[in-house]
Amino acid sequence: MDIATTTARFFLAAVIILLTCRVVVMAARRIGQPPVVGEMIAGVLLGPSLLGLLLPGVQDALFPDEVRPMLYVVSHIGLVAFMFEVGHQFASHKVRGLGRPAGTVSLAGVTAPLLLGVGLILVTQGHVDALKEGVPVGVSALFVGVALAITAFPMLARIISERNLTRTRQGSLSLAAGALDDGVAWILLALTIGLATGDPSKILVTAGGTLLFVLVIWFIARPALAWVMARPGMATEHLVLATAVVLFAAAWWTDLIGLYSVFGGFCVGFIFPRGELAEKIVSAISSVTKVVFLPLFFAYSGLNTSFGLLFTVPLMLLAVASVAVAVIGKFGACWAAARLTGEDNFVAMRVGVLMNARGLMQLIALNVGLQVGIVTQALFSVLVLVAIVTTMMTAPWLSWLDRRAERRQAKRDMSSAAAG
Repeated sequence: MDIATTTARFFLAAVIILLTCRVVVMAARRIGQPPVVGEMIAGVLLGPSLLGLLLPGVQDALFPDEVRPMLYVVSHIGLVAFMFEVGHQFASHKVRGLGRPAGTVSLAGVTAPLLLGVGLILVTQGHVDALKEGVPVGVSALFVGVALAITAFPMLARIISERNLTRTRQGSLSLAAGALDDGVAWILLALTIGLATGDPSKILVTAGGTLLFVLVIWFIARPALAWVMARPGMATEHLVLATAVVLFAAAWWTDLIGLYSVFGGFCVGFIFPRGELAEKIVSAISSVTKVVFLPLFFAYSGLNTSFGLLFTVPLMLLAVASVAVAVIGKFGACWAAARLTGEDNFVAMRVGVLMNARGLMQLIALNVGLQVGIVTQALFSVLVLVAIVTTMMTAPWLSWLDRRAERRQAKRDMSSAAAG
């Protein structure tokens, strides 16, 4: 297929992806699910799990092998921009009076699913054909543990905002703990990627390159961006261009040293200046990203997800166990940690539910693992299922807790009225 034909096929694929995502998102909203759930499901529907199963010829025509690398590259432009926004949100969230409980909840919310995920892989190895040949079992187990430890911080922030929980105890505590969770999880993921190479020289390159990157981003890029933002009369398009140059340079370097481009985007967002003008630049970059580029990423993830691979007893049991471990590890540990720090059950339950959502962040981590060759298609599909299930649980679980609280309050009011 020549380049002109491939380009035309790419644009057709993009049209199909964007329209499918929009339709499924509308359907998801009708049942109270956030847009990210619809986009995740749409990506899976376009892959071998449904379209490839029912109409394999149509799927091959819409998404030929020549188009998939283009989907990967274009969607990762969006991913880098998205992680830039996540990094900015991460740094902007101030932990006020929540240091101890947020730290405790975050520590529990990372440690428990990490250990349970590692244990699950170590126990099932040799019984389930899901691990990548040539990859040490310890690396595979650590990757699964890290993937289960991730919290969908951007989605968590959106749910808290939509439900007007921003100024509540559970909302503030969840945001603080979720921010810490994702920071620790991304560091652990970087460590896992370094271990996956198995080459001491590559590990040294990654470690040295990371140190150099941190020094440059903090002592050169941070003041340079602050200086550019502070210049009077600077046109918005020039500011966006300067930001994009730094962003893409960071993505290039982190990819080059084996860290993966999303880390570069996250770090630039973290050191990006604060203020009204900076927020305007972040908004200008992220608006197109969410509407256009992220659906392409969901589709690319869906093309690598085949739930048909799970239709064997061992893999089905692994999928069920992974969901159970993910929920028990994240919800259970965060709830228990919140209670131990003195939070009442009302707050602790909601913190656990909010922290349990994985969403897009876990999909990003899974694609990192797929690209560096840590996971098989089967294990990738198992963990995508975990991301979808835990994300879909969040909204109805919170609504159920709210209804239960309202019923209890109504009963208390009736009892008080009767006693009066």
